[in-house]
Formats: sequence, C-alpha cells, structure tokens
Amino acid sequence: MSAVGAGGTTVDADGSSFGAGDVDGSSFRTGDADGSSFRTGDVDEAREELDARYYTSRMELVERRSRPFAARFDTVVLGPLVIGDLSCGADVRMSFGELGAYHLNAPLTGTMELRQGGGPALVATAAEGLLLDPAGDTFLDRWSGDCRTLAVKIGAAALRERLERLTGRPPRGPLAFEPRLDITRGPGLSWVRLARRVAYEALTGEGLARHELVAGPLQEALLNGLLLAAEHPWREALDRPGEARRPAPVKRAMDAVRERPEHPFTTTELAALARVSVRRLQESFREYVGMSPMAYVREVRLDRVREELRAAAPDEVSVSEVAWRWGFGHQGRFAARYRERYGEPPSRTLRTGR
Repeated sequence: MSAVGAGGTTVDADGSSFGAGDVDGSSFRTGDADGSSFRTGDVDEAREELDARYYTSRMELVERRSRPFAARFDTVVLGPLVIGDLSCGADVRMSFGELGAYHLNAPLTGTMELRQGGGPALVATAAEGLLLDPAGDTFLDRWSGDCRTLAVKIGAAALRERLERLTGRPPRGPLAFEPRLDITRGPGLSWVRLARRVAYEALTGEGLARHELVAGPLQEALLNGLLLAAEHPWREALDRPGEARRPAPVKRAMDAVRERPEHPFTTTELAALARVSVRRLQESFREYVGMSPMAYVREVRLDRVREELRAAAPDEVSVSEVAWRWGFGHQGRFAARYRERYGEPPSRTLRTGR
C-alpha cells in the first residue's frame, strides 16, 4: 500500500519508499522548513540544499561523462534530528570541515566511501552503515551514482544529554562511537526502519509525527534507539536500565541545573530545591551521579559553552566572553577543564564549529 506525500512524493506505508520521484532536468522544491522534497539536475543547487539542511560542503562530479546528475533529496527536521532520503544519480565527491553533529549514512543501495579526521577510508554499504563523529574534517571520496542513502544528522548535545538521562551519569570525555553499524539485522536494522517510518509520517504532513504530544517521544525513541544500536563504552550500562534510576531529590536538583545552568547555584540552594539536607544531597550525588552537585553544575555549563562556541563564528564572539557568560571566571582553569572533557582547546572549537 502506498500514499502520496509532500509534492506528490510516493511512499510506501512502511516507509520503505521514503524519497521517490524522477528528475526531468528542472529544479523544484515542495514542503516547508521542517520537511521538503527537492529535485535538481544542477550540482551547485544540490550542494546549496545540502548546506541548508546538513553541513557546509564542496561537491563535484567524479566523472563528468558518467550518468547524468539527478539529485533527489527528501528531508525532514525532527527537533535535534534531520532525516533524509538522498541520491544524486551520478558519482560525486564532497568535502566538509568538522560536522559539529553525529551523522549516520545507511545506504539502501550503492556505496559511500568516507574518511574522517585523518582516519582510514571506510565504506558505507547496504549491509553496513557508518556513524560519523562531530569532530574531524570529513571527506566523502565517492558517493556512487546508484547510492540512495538514509542520511541522519543527530545533534551532539541532545545525544549526550539522552545518554546521561539513560545511564544516570554524565559521560566523561568525548562521546566516541564505533563507526560501523550492522544494518542488516538486529537493532541496526530496526533503527533504520524506525527512522524511515517516522520520516515518512513527518513528510506527508498528515500523520502524528509533528504533533507536539507525539514528536518529543518519537525523537527520544530515535535517540534511545541509536544509543542501543551503536557500539560505545556505555552500552553495558544501557543494558541494565534499572540501575540508572536516581532518587527524586537528585533528579530535582539536576533538572533545576539543566533548566538554568547560568544561575549562580550553591550547594545549599540545590539542597533546598531537592528538599533534602546538604549532606544528603552530596552523598546522593556521589553515589548516583559520580560527582558533587557543584561539579555537575560545571559539567552542564561546559556543555552549554561548547554548544555556543560550535554555533558561533570566530569574529562574532571570543572564548573568554562565552566562558564568562556561563560562569567561568578563571580562564586558565576553564581551558584546562574544557580540554580534559572534550579533547581539544575551546579556541579550536570556535574556529571549526560553524
């Protein structure tokens, strides 16, 4: 059974044909800022569309005498996620700076040859997707003309916060994933099917995927699912979700910090918000969070600093003013903590973020 989506796009009810329609050489786009179907035979127009939806890039044909270029991009924005069904019709190569987000390429057909951050060349196929890191210059050496891929951009801060909520502890250091993901069976295949189904529902504009009561849980399900499907050092903790339960006082204090990390919290104030004594709060934080309440405040603020530095241009702000705005008065200690947590100085994040 099939249905007609935005702009006449034909999609099967299970999402298996999310993204369809031929390109006759003319360019067109239908939809809105949250979901669109785009077709073009012009390389520059295709690059501009991907720049707007995903990342700034360079794109060129690998062999100009190969099959004609015919880009088909169907994309939907779901909170911290961008899900796209993408194909180009001809072999192309692309180069990016740092992505600033996690990114999964899961081809339905064809292949994508990628390199990132000086690492070895990797190939995404219909059997094995590739999960890319936010850091490290990224090169797509060949996107084969017969490759139609599910391309998912995942906000780094949202994924990190989801992992913290699931495990009960802020992850220490960068969130590193094994890049290869089996998409032929098990959790990997299930996640790809879920992402395509949700994207189909959102693209048609007639389902519940964009309703405020449904959109949030769906986005959380996709983030949760990716954390369960991919390989990373926190998988064991996710396999025992019952152990991640925090007592209500700890949760109340952590929620207060996440809602207003710029507020000059003290341990006494957090204890009052948690409705327990200072000593009880400190003991509970060490047991269930692995750090003191004020250390947790600093961790959340560091995440907000990183988000702002990634989103800014070097000529717009300075590291010191962003750090000061989030409560870090001593630049030396701030820079040391930042490097320890993210593996790079804050100045480099600002230079390469946008």
